[in-house]
Amino acid sequence: MSEVVIIIPTRLAATRLPNKPLLKIDGKEMILHVFERANQVKNAKTVIATPDKEIHELIQAKGGLSYLTEKNHETGTDRVFEVYEKMFKFVPEIIINLQGDMPNIVTSDIENLINYMKTSKTLLATLASDLTKEELTNSNVVKVEIKNSFEQSQEFKKAIDFFRVSDNLNSKTLYHHIGIYAFKKDCLKKFVNLPRSKMEKERNLEQLRAFENDIEIKVGYVKNMPLSVDTAEDLQAVKKLMENSNG
Repeated sequence: MSEVVIIIPTRLAATRLPNKPLLKIDGKEMILHVFERANQVKNAKTVIATPDKEIHELIQAKGGLSYLTEKNHETGTDRVFEVYEKMFKFVPEIIINLQGDMPNIVTSDIENLINYMKTSKTLLATLASDLTKEELTNSNVVKVEIKNSFEQSQEFKKAIDFFRVSDNLNSKTLYHHIGIYAFKKDCLKKFVNLPRSKMEKERNLEQLRAFENDIEIKVGYVKNMPLSVDTAEDLQAVKKLMENSNG
């Protein structure tokens, strides 16, 4: 079995953009774009984690791996853990939790995150890219503040905060957080067994559970800016970007 597993949690019950994973971009469902890009990662197994038969059957029809999870998980990481436990029996040493709403995620960025986890002692890591002026005040965009500014690509720094809105937006160490997490095995087990934290609930950001339990998060810089689709406006923006690049 592979040392690395990429698990993509996804469901149809999004409140801001119903049936989001099945909405089409350039003639293909959004979740298929994400799955296919992740599935190109070498020496890793990619699987969709979903409670919805429509998504499950779509992935299977395309020859991909999918696992029907329980419906009532509180977080995406809980859904990832169910698949890791039941399908992979806790064997892979590195688990990638990749959000299913980033159809233009770049395969090489996932690979670079995996390579970092293989060669470092870091237990939990994620990625970030540059933050535009428009994104700075957009509450749908998650920001990450790091200890020191990035000086080059593929560099990893310590995260000191994650938020959607803040009174302090002047920091030079703010970046656009990308919805991907890399866990070492023992860290994932610990994380999912911790109670949901105060800040996690207040900001609706589960990575804050790690902060409030002294789990350090390292952040890697990438030049690419994958768009997270949360609203109809986001969908139109990513469709314009991807359809123009393909046509």
